[in-house]
Amino acid sequence: MRVDGRKWNEMRPVRMTVGFVDYAEGSVLIEMGRTRVLCNASVEASVPPWRVGSGAGWITAEYALLPRSTQQRTRRETSGLGGRTQEIRRFIGRSLRAVADLTKLNEQTIILDCDVLQADGGTRTAAITGGYVALALAVRHLEEQGQVAPGVLSSQVAAISLGVVDDRLLLDLCYEEDSRATADFNVVMTDDGRLVEIQGAAEGRPFTRQTLDAVLDLATQGLEHLFTLQRQVLER
Repeated sequence: MRVDGRKWNEMRPVRMTVGFVDYAEGSVLIEMGRTRVLCNASVEASVPPWRVGSGAGWITAEYALLPRSTQQRTRRETSGLGGRTQEIRRFIGRSLRAVADLTKLNEQTIILDCDVLQADGGTRTAAITGGYVALALAVRHLEEQGQVAPGVLSSQVAAISLGVVDDRLLLDLCYEEDSRATADFNVVMTDDGRLVEIQGAAEGRPFTRQTLDAVLDLATQGLEHLFTLQRQVLER
């Protein structure tokens, strides 16, 4: 049994609350165990300068740890973004753009603000999973307003974390497990089984090709569960 009583292939309880913020075109609070991330999608009637005149839109993401989302207070990044924050922003943005036809956004930008209210492992993967739901709600809003044609989103996308802890591969790590992992991974996938991104690194002890294969198999099981939850909340 794991530190929180789960089996090796068992995810933490997942809950998504849509419409958590009234003003955003798309909003969802995603909770994975004690990790809570608020994802808000905002639509702007403009695109970055380098995209003006292309006829295509843009999707980008911002990410932040709120000060008491962590056990010790995390300082706000008021004097410039840290390397970790910038890397996670790009990671989220890449993942969401992978399932979008930007030519159908008509030179509009959708910004995903992913704010971590409480961190207990897997914040970046939760941001992608919840960010997709917020994005889908924003796109639905644009369709209902007649501002975009159907088909902006081609499929669902979600992400999950895994790691090797005490020589065992575990699904959906909490912080205590992640801090002890000798290898950790983040897997992003579409609901039709295509891989968007795989992040993996060993900490002190290299992992084998067999471990990577097992990671993808186990990640697929967890992601199928997340895809089902995404569909359920979007159908309400």
